[in-house]
Amino acid sequence: MTPFDQIDVIFAPARKACAEGRIPGAALGLITRDGTRAVRVAGFAQIEPEVVPLAQEMWFDLASLTKVIFTTHAVLTLVDQGQMALDDPLARHIPDLRQYESAAPERALTLRQLLAHQTHLPAVEPLYTLGQDPETLRAYILQRVWTSGSPVYSDINYMLLGFLIERVTGRPLADYVLPEGLGFSPPPEKSVATERCAWRGRVMRGNVHDENAFALGGAAGHAGLFGTIDGVLDHARYLLEGGGLLGETFRGMITPVAGNRALGWEVNEPGWHGGTGHSDHTIGHLGFTGTGLWIDFKREIAWTLLTNRVHPSRHTDTGIMALRRETGSLIGSLSG
Repeated sequence: MTPFDQIDVIFAPARKACAEGRIPGAALGLITRDGTRAVRVAGFAQIEPEVVPLAQEMWFDLASLTKVIFTTHAVLTLVDQGQMALDDPLARHIPDLRQYESAAPERALTLRQLLAHQTHLPAVEPLYTLGQDPETLRAYILQRVWTSGSPVYSDINYMLLGFLIERVTGRPLADYVLPEGLGFSPPPEKSVATERCAWRGRVMRGNVHDENAFALGGAAGHAGLFGTIDGVLDHARYLLEGGGLLGETFRGMITPVAGNRALGWEVNEPGWHGGTGHSDHTIGHLGFTGTGLWIDFKREIAWTLLTNRVHPSRHTDTGIMALRRETGSLIGSLSG
């Protein structure tokens, strides 16, 4: 018995959550290294201001999956190409970072520290409330004196990595041509709705949910990427095949730097969001909008659960964490 034989059983908890109205819509996808895949979809892409059924070809706001599907992979690719090194200080590539204080701690942060969230930078701040244009906001973030604190999972780390990619490649993130099913500018009519945003005064559909990413122009290192479920599965298969990375660089994604945090990804540990029954070479990541991606390299299988749990509001208890763990554990129990 394999997860593919039991895809409807595995999808049953998500289907139930949709039927009970706890989340509007959900899509589950599984894929193996050889390309075998299975997909199930239920519920709605949007329930207000009008009802739109969810379909397999629709684009989800991937939120923080941007950090691993796009940003981490882009940085590691540039490392492999010799354009930077993981232990380079950020100021080597962004010399105007905290340019008025040569000893500023931000200037000494390394790419490795940023990727693994091992910095003093805060988790998140409402930078969008400054009301500035994207370029001025970028400049503000680069010159900001950040309050020092213990390492936490930080959007700021990945905003800076996004700026790094732009500086080294000489092009905006929004100009990247990505594989089919991934992109920063999805067709709104084929996109899955997220929150009714009080700041923007509308339900977000086809525009990034994350306010700071929106204020930065829509494409940022921490958020802004959209994807169809098949686009996400194709990327997972690409990683199962090595992701086009050199061996040492690739191992950085599955080797913890601190705790269970590797470069970009989290590594399987007891009680984590990916559920039980997976190998010690399993990595995963979540997105605030209700998305998640997990990859078990030893068993050569990956799965993604994409939902719009923040639609029409983030301020409800959807049970998304329990749903992720239950779904992952069902897959783990059938993947031995």
